[in-house]
Amino acid sequence: MLGEPRHRTEDIRAADPLGADALLAAVPLMNERADVAALTVALRALVPDQERAALWSVGGAAAAMRDLGILLGSLRRHGTQPLAAVPEALPVLEILGRRTDMVPRDTVHHYTDWNPAGPRRRSYTGHPAEARLQEAGRAVLPVLSATLDDCALVTRLEPHDARFACALDRIARRLRATADAMERTVAEVSPEYVALTLRPYFDEVEVAGRAHPGPAAVTLPLWPVDLALWACDRADPAHDAVLAEEVPYALPAWREFHARHRDGVSAVTRLAVSGGTGADRPAAEALARALRILTGLRARHLGVVRRAPRPETPRSPAALLRSVLDMTEENRTMLRRATHHRAATGAAAR
Repeated sequence: MLGEPRHRTEDIRAADPLGADALLAAVPLMNERADVAALTVALRALVPDQERAALWSVGGAAAAMRDLGILLGSLRRHGTQPLAAVPEALPVLEILGRRTDMVPRDTVHHYTDWNPAGPRRRSYTGHPAEARLQEAGRAVLPVLSATLDDCALVTRLEPHDARFACALDRIARRLRATADAMERTVAEVSPEYVALTLRPYFDEVEVAGRAHPGPAAVTLPLWPVDLALWACDRADPAHDAVLAEEVPYALPAWREFHARHRDGVSAVTRLAVSGGTGADRPAAEALARALRILTGLRARHLGVVRRAPRPETPRSPAALLRSVLDMTEENRTMLRRATHHRAATGAAAR
């Protein structure tokens, strides 16, 4: 099962189980020319024997999925369902998915955090803007993975426990680091490039009758933080829709976190009941800070999504993001009111 140790990430980045380095270096030119025939030949050339694929380590299987995925997305971008063109790839993708305990397609982890840097970088376009987006994913995903333990603490500790406040403080600091990385990326990469040039490479690929979206590097998987801070007992259909789309494509450890804590008691609920005064005050302050950063991060993300030339519908990324942002802000407001009310009541009693 895939975890988060840095040595494993480095092993995946270094691995080239398909011997794909030279061939994948030519993919940006194939895409520039919309050379479907060459891309089809490349995918067929890289598909390994099933027996060989079944023997790879988890890390080797992840690297192989990463490399096949670049060709899946490239063919799809040019209007071809890759497994219709190269059907022998299907059983291999299923083997790799089972081996890594992930979906039978590449995800944002394959495309960013597990992607080698420098000359070996796997890329659709070879454009510097794409490299910047991939670097943003390499910076953000480990930070968000590091929040899982603290999110789990928040769901099981009481607000008066000093560890509760410390966990919330660490979550807030990691959200701040995520927001800083996003700010840098927004300054360097235009929404138009993402929407018009890169997004078509993330279109859905049919795998055994099921449509799997591509590894969009612009997605921010913040849902574990949502669950711990407010959503496990305060979500609505819009947030449920986000979870339905994102959880299946997460790492095994992230999906395990969701299964364990989706029906827990959120930090907002715990502190709304306690009032965030006395021994609970440090936790209330840390939670307020985390929610403030989270709403700012989502507002910035929404602005970027809305600047991209793409129609907004009730199920579009912008509409779902707006709904989740509104819910986050509502919980932040509710916490502030509960804290102020309890503080005022305590002062009056004194």
